[in-house]
Amino acid sequence: MKRIGVLTSGGDAPGMNAAIRGVTRTAIYYGLEVTGIRHGYHGMINKHFVNMKAHSVSDILARGGTMLKTSRSKEFMEPEGRRQAYESLKEAGANRHLLRTRGHRHQARVPRHDQQA
Repeated sequence: MKRIGVLTSGGDAPGMNAAIRGVTRTAIYYGLEVTGIRHGYHGMINKHFVNMKAHSVSDILARGGTMLKTSRSKEFMEPEGRRQAYESLKEAGANRHLLRTRGHRHQARVPRHDQQA
C-alpha cells in the first residue's frame, strides 16, 4: 500500500490543522496510508512518526496551532541531516511526502534531492 508522510514546519499559521485534516481524510479516501511526522524536520530525522486515521483528525479544526507540532531544524539544513531524514522516511515506508511550511521555503526541499547528486 502507498503511504504518504505529512509534516508541518516553521512557525504556526492559521489553517495548518485544516490542511492536515484535509490531506489525511483525502488520502484515506483514495486508499493511502498516512504517517504524521511530529515536530517538523526534527521529527523526520528522529523518527517521530504516528499513524494517522480519520478519527485522529476528527476534532482538530477548532484547535490552534498544529496537531503535529512543529520545529525548525539546523540538522536538516546539512546534507547529513537530510540523508538521515530520507532514510527515516524510507524505513517508515513513506514514499510520498507532503510539506506544509511557513516562512522558510528553502527548508521544503525533499531529502531525496541530496541522494540524486
